[in-house]
Amino acid sequence: MKSKISLLTLGTEDIKRAAVFYKALGFVVHGEEDEDHVMFKAEGTWLALYSKNLYEKEMGIAPTGEFSGVVMAHNVGSKEGVDEVMEEARAAGGKIVKEAYETYWGGYAGYFQDPDGHVWSAAWNPFTDLT
Repeated sequence: MKSKISLLTLGTEDIKRAAVFYKALGFVVHGEEDEDHVMFKAEGTWLALYSKNLYEKEMGIAPTGEFSGVVMAHNVGSKEGVDEVMEEARAAGGKIVKEAYETYWGGYAGYFQDPDGHVWSAAWNPFTDLT
C-alpha cells in the first residue's frame, strides 16, 4: 500500500447541508450530486460526503457511536489491487470490517480498521481515477 490518502469521506446525517458548507468554502462539485453522496476534487486528494446511515448499513456497524463517520480511502487501479491492500491490512494486524465486494455503484471495495479503530476503505473506482 502506498503511503497516500487519495480520498477522505465524511459520513454525514444531512448531505445537502454539508454540501452547502463545503461549497461556501470554495470546494467545487465533481460530477453529479445526489441525496446519498457528493464528491469534490481538491488539491492532491478528493473529499466526499456520504450518507452516514448508508455507510453504517454497508459496513454492518450499528449506529451506536461505534463509527465516527470518517473513512480514509486508498484507491487503486484494479480489483486485484483492492484484494492486495486488504491482505496487507490483514497481515499488518488490521481488523477486516467488510471483505472486498462488488459495490452497488459499480466499483469494488473493502473496509478495514487500524489498531485504533480508524476505518479505511480499499477501493477501485471504474468511473473516476482516484489513484
